Amino acid sequence: MKKRGSFVCGIVLLIVFAAFTFAVTHVDVQAIGPEGSSVGFAGINQTFHALTGYQATVYKLTEYAGYLALFVAGAFAGLGVAQLVKRKSLMRVDGDLYLLAGLYAIMLICYVLFEEFIVNYRPVILEEGLEASYPSSHTMMALVILLPAISQVGRRMKNGALRTALQVLLALLLVAIVLGRLLCGVHWLTDIVAGCLLGLGLALTYEGLASAFTKD
Repeated sequence: MKKRGSFVCGIVLLIVFAAFTFAVTHVDVQAIGPEGSSVGFAGINQTFHALTGYQATVYKLTEYAGYLALFVAGAFAGLGVAQLVKRKSLMRVDGDLYLLAGLYAIMLICYVLFEEFIVNYRPVILEEGLEASYPSSHTMMALVILLPAISQVGRRMKNGALRTALQVLLALLLVAIVLGRLLCGVHWLTDIVAGCLLGLGLALTYEGLASAFTKD
């Protein structure tokens, strides 16, 4: 029942994300961004950005933290390859690892989609001029990669102390990326909210589906 609840919650969050995206493109849209770019929920976004400003050091730290999250994803890809080599059959690779690969693919598709169909641009111009910022890809990535990683470590690692330590480190990395992205000033507040909704929705949907391949 708990795992079914994860799936349902994930789907609900994805629906909320779609509704929120529609709202961002229609509610209080004003040209408050760089070069007169339009931003939804302009009043809230402008107020929050005025509080944080642009924090270059925090931004760089979140970039490095994002690389660590990608390393975690690579580790699970390596686990799948190791199982394939050891078991000598695609059918004998754990099903939840195939689902995890599918989750990563969906994350990449979402990233490309919102790079092409831009909702709004960053509140600051960095090295490359105007850049799409909705939803926050780092926030989405942190949730999509690190939440399933925490549960994967819980299921696969037998050493209790090491398991707990790794789960805590992954959780801290997740919090650091999301909070860092919120406070560094390269995103509007609605970008972070959208990244949380999308990332958590995808992660929980994965957890619900992955339960079919794991034992209680």
